[in-house]
Amino acid sequence: MSTRRIAHYELAEQIGAGGMGQVYRAKDTKLGRHVAIKVLPVSFMQDPARRSRFEQEARALAALNHPNIAAIYGFENDHDSCAIVLELVEGPTLDTRIERNPIPLREALRIARQLTEALEAAHDKGIAHRDLKPNNIKITPNGAVKVLDFGLAKVLAGESAVQNFSQALTDTGQGVILGTPAYMSPEQATGQTVDGSTDVWAFGCVLFEMLTGRRAFPGDSTTEMIGAILGREPNWALLPKDMPESIRRLLRRCLEKDPRQRMHHIADARIELDDTLSSLAATTSVRARATWLGWAGISAAVVGALGIGALGTYLYNTRANHAPGGGRADTPTVTERQITTNPIEDPVVFAAISPDGKYVAYNDSTAIRIRLIDTGETRTLSVPPNFCFR
Repeated sequence: MSTRRIAHYELAEQIGAGGMGQVYRAKDTKLGRHVAIKVLPVSFMQDPARRSRFEQEARALAALNHPNIAAIYGFENDHDSCAIVLELVEGPTLDTRIERNPIPLREALRIARQLTEALEAAHDKGIAHRDLKPNNIKITPNGAVKVLDFGLAKVLAGESAVQNFSQALTDTGQGVILGTPAYMSPEQATGQTVDGSTDVWAFGCVLFEMLTGRRAFPGDSTTEMIGAILGREPNWALLPKDMPESIRRLLRRCLEKDPRQRMHHIADARIELDDTLSSLAATTSVRARATWLGWAGISAAVVGALGIGALGTYLYNTRANHAPGGGRADTPTVTERQITTNPIEDPVVFAAISPDGKYVAYNDSTAIRIRLIDTGETRTLSVPPNFCFR
């Protein structure tokens, strides 16, 4: 396939594969741009059901136009090839990102927020994805989320789900399971009719995995995973301890086994995420402001005291060293003492002596310092970064 052409597209390396075909990087020779081409395997060309589902994917994508969904550019169909021309999305898939470590809370919530946008756009057009999972989600270099692979997309008023679950544990025959077992909703796994609620479940599985680095329903085989989905709860203890309660509640509502008790619409998840992200941003802002005001208050008080002290010292020295008639007093009342090692290169900007005469507070070009006059012991007062001394 690496040396083939499909219509005016030159195929290069394979960049992905799935149950519905292989995906190649390609060049559009007419427009001079790079695209992704999903090609239906030759072995499926004579299978009417597979071919029909492949064409349905193209129609589903053509109905969608959203920045968080990889766009379709065209559909090529001739006697020996069938291909969907897609937007080439650069960047890693979400499963690659999760493999390194769980994703930090705010980053995970921002990714989840974009996922809800994509699913909401699809559901509003009457389309359920039915195969949402981390390796069908890409994160572009600028942080945008793109949902890929609508190969199992279902028009919500049309086709029913798996016809016979008892035949679905192998990838042969017409009863093949429609979805990836670890992310399938209970109704999807048991061959019931599915709707947008099954995407809500898969979204919950993806969010859980982003936050924990572990699957919500693990297993070494399809049977184990289906058993976990139908009979067990996720290990909620894996979730971050400091995670907002609103997100715990969101996950529980998304992963309700009974679809009647599950969050009914993905838009509700979007609203919950918006509220939580806003709350987190406000909390950060308040903390940052409190920290800044605390430092500003301390700095203003210290600098103000230094300024007043310096002024008072200056006035005192002026009075003490000058006689009332303008003449100089015979005996000075203030003893001068050097308090910096290099007063020319590092001059004191402000200085003040404590009322008991034991301490001098001053600041040079780098810090505020307090010195015990008798011993010379000096302590440096921490100040905020970017604080201006002059």
